[in-house]
Amino acid sequence: MSRKKKNYIFENIEVVDAGAKGKSVAKAPDGRVIFLTNAIPGDVVDIKTGKKRKAYFEGTATKFHKYSEKRTTPKCIHFEHCGGCKWQHMKYEDQLFYKEKEVLNNLQRIGHLELPEATPILGCDNQYFYRNKMEFSFSSNRWLTYEEIKSEEEVENKNALGFHIAGMWDKILDIEKCHLQEDPSNSIRNNIKEFAIENDIAFYNPREQNGLLRTMMLRIVSTGEIMLVLQFFKEHRQKRELLLNHVLTHFPEITSLQYIINEKGNDSIYDQEIHLFHGRDHIYEEMEGLRFKINAKSFYQTNSKQAYELYKVTRDLAALTGEELVYDLYTGTGTIAQFVAKKAKKVIGVESVPEAIEDAKKNAAYNEIENTEFYVGDMKDVFTADFISKHGQPDVIITDPPRDGMHKKVVEQILNISPKRIVYVSCNSATQARDLALMKDKYNVKNTQAVDMFPQTHHVENVVLLELK
Repeated sequence: MSRKKKNYIFENIEVVDAGAKGKSVAKAPDGRVIFLTNAIPGDVVDIKTGKKRKAYFEGTATKFHKYSEKRTTPKCIHFEHCGGCKWQHMKYEDQLFYKEKEVLNNLQRIGHLELPEATPILGCDNQYFYRNKMEFSFSSNRWLTYEEIKSEEEVENKNALGFHIAGMWDKILDIEKCHLQEDPSNSIRNNIKEFAIENDIAFYNPREQNGLLRTMMLRIVSTGEIMLVLQFFKEHRQKRELLLNHVLTHFPEITSLQYIINEKGNDSIYDQEIHLFHGRDHIYEEMEGLRFKINAKSFYQTNSKQAYELYKVTRDLAALTGEELVYDLYTGTGTIAQFVAKKAKKVIGVESVPEAIEDAKKNAAYNEIENTEFYVGDMKDVFTADFISKHGQPDVIITDPPRDGMHKKVVEQILNISPKRIVYVSCNSATQARDLALMKDKYNVKNTQAVDMFPQTHHVENVVLLELK
């Protein structure tokens, strides 16, 4: 071991585990944990540390003495630079193993829960090209590789259309082919980029706050319908219409073509007016005979096929007979509520986003579902004793909160209500475990089921069934 400029070098260290946020885990000779960004369990490596904490190091593998049997060849040419699919170099069956392990570890270590034998993690049939929504950013000052920086040759074309480099808000990695969304996603993106360059339509520079093209959002759903939303920094009617008409000519299969003029400092579209250029202002997704209207601002699970599997798990665990009053907390656009409605007496959905609730009501009406009601407001403020008194005592609660989990007041209210069953769907098993720990004196964990929604990444959904003691 040597030390230089506060960095440590550890040699011939075996990577022993996968940790949170896609990092792998090794152990220093003194027993402290080392979190790595570029190795997987089974690799034997030399490590250079960057950050030293009291209880752990953060480092990078600089030399590989042995490659893990769990390794595979990444499909994406951008793998080493793009931070999106961090586990592409790990075999899929091993990805599933570590995802399930993380979920169970969190439930036991954070929640101190007594768990039944877990139902094996549900893998995804489509390990690539599974996302129905992608967002790309334009930049006139793209991220340069180390080789480009070292080269004495001047880089003439610095335009990029792709993804943000982690930790660099103003640097965009130019993407040639992304393996997350099916065609014509790559064709549309590359065509727009080439046409914009050829026709001098300036790419946005976030530092200098100039340029025209900011972002593009592309939705391709299982029905085959396509939505494209282009975001411009300034209105330039001639160039805007030139580009939009070009897109229509080359991709007539686009169902909805929209645009935004956003002069703000950030790219968020939720406070912006969206203009329809061609087609309708929405597309439709389908699931088990139900149709869901999706507009540019709508939230919908980004993996349509696996969302269906997730919702089936949720419905099965709820064990509905047709006689139950169900509360669906954090209902979003009401997809779960409508999905379980035909097996329930009534479903009450609660959500904080007004636009989402409007979508939920419209979708329910469109699907001729008459046993759902939707209410808007902050969960901790809406979900009160008065609300329960007015709408009835639920037999089953389904909750699917954001990554931060449920507010303590919401947990307390659930405990006060004491429904027979609770189905807790989570995209963050750590906050799920924290919330479940508050319920363990009153509820038993009867089932836990991890569902892989995002292959090639460390992200995993988990569904837990609680039953009243």
